Amino acid sequence: MEAYVLEYLNFAIRWLHMIAGIAWIGASLYFVWLDSSLLPPKDQPSRDIGIGGEVWALHGGGFYRAQKFSVAPPELPTPLHWFKWEAYTTWLSGFALLILIYYVQADIYLIDKSVMNLTPVAAIAVGLGVLAMTWIIYDLMCRSPLGDNEPMLAGVMFVLLAALAYGLTHMFSGRGAFIHFGAVIGTIMVANVFFVIMPGQRAMVAAKVAGEVVDPIHGARGKQRSVHNTYFTLPVVFVMVSNHYAGFTNHKHAWAILMAISLAGALIRLYSVLSHRGVKRHMLWMSGYGILIALFIALFPKPVEQKSGAGVKFPDVKRVIEAKCAVCHAAQPNFQGFNAPPKNVMLETADQIRLLAQQINQQTVVAKAMPPGNLTQLTDDERALIGAWFSQGAKTN
Repeated sequence: MEAYVLEYLNFAIRWLHMIAGIAWIGASLYFVWLDSSLLPPKDQPSRDIGIGGEVWALHGGGFYRAQKFSVAPPELPTPLHWFKWEAYTTWLSGFALLILIYYVQADIYLIDKSVMNLTPVAAIAVGLGVLAMTWIIYDLMCRSPLGDNEPMLAGVMFVLLAALAYGLTHMFSGRGAFIHFGAVIGTIMVANVFFVIMPGQRAMVAAKVAGEVVDPIHGARGKQRSVHNTYFTLPVVFVMVSNHYAGFTNHKHAWAILMAISLAGALIRLYSVLSHRGVKRHMLWMSGYGILIALFIALFPKPVEQKSGAGVKFPDVKRVIEAKCAVCHAAQPNFQGFNAPPKNVMLETADQIRLLAQQINQQTVVAKAMPPGNLTQLTDDERALIGAWFSQGAKTN
């Protein structure tokens, strides 16, 4: 019953997280494009009321004219639409998933005792501490003189995030490390909205209501954090799907892979932002995709040295799989915390094992991703046995 409730909550919250994330990222990408596409207004009346830029667009059979004031309009319009709940809902649902999957089930998904022998309480404390401390450090840097030098700020942030990635991958399971890296970026993004962008916008509105001159610093700070958020977008989206790729999360240099893909995403996004302004820096997207291609080549699997297959019998392999794999991958799993076989993969019969032989070898021998956190203590000799069986043809008779 408990496993069923956890699984259903996982589904419901993940769906909400996905919907809210699409709404937030979609709005962010649109407004970055809009801000980068603005042109000075051609008519004098628009300039007279303080419009600094405008853009015409055609969508869905209609013409649109979007205008942006250099600071604020002469009078506040009604209604005035705010964009905040997309960000808040994305973070709240993501944090709920972090708790539900990685904290409630820390022994399964967060802790890998072969990496660091942490207790659930210690692992959770580290995870929460990292979320808070990274935001504080980032915010202080943005408010310091370093925040006035964007290239330097970006370089320092990259170094600090690389150190974070290294630390996380040497404390948590691969999946736990990657998801916490993404949670750090997501927390920075939503904290930018909550602590900087929204307060600035409220101050601008309050000044207009009071008949005071609006301080342009609020717009400048909000735009800076908004631009930072757009460069974080592709890395955080990658992390959201990274747990499907054990070749990344379980690699001995997982932290470097994480940073390489994050850098590639940021470079590709930078090219996109600049191209909105008519600036074509093709070396940016070429560098981004070049990193991904280089990563593909570097991670290309090398032949795994298998122990001699002579004498390996399928009944011996099946006993290992039954004891170490089928406790979860069964029609009715008997391992605590699993209500159904993960990804609907079942390894109870010879036919099921034969059909999935390649995946079994890839996950248990090559990537060593299964069992997660090596929960069932699959030994190196048992992995070698499975690898030898696979190398001799994965025969079941």
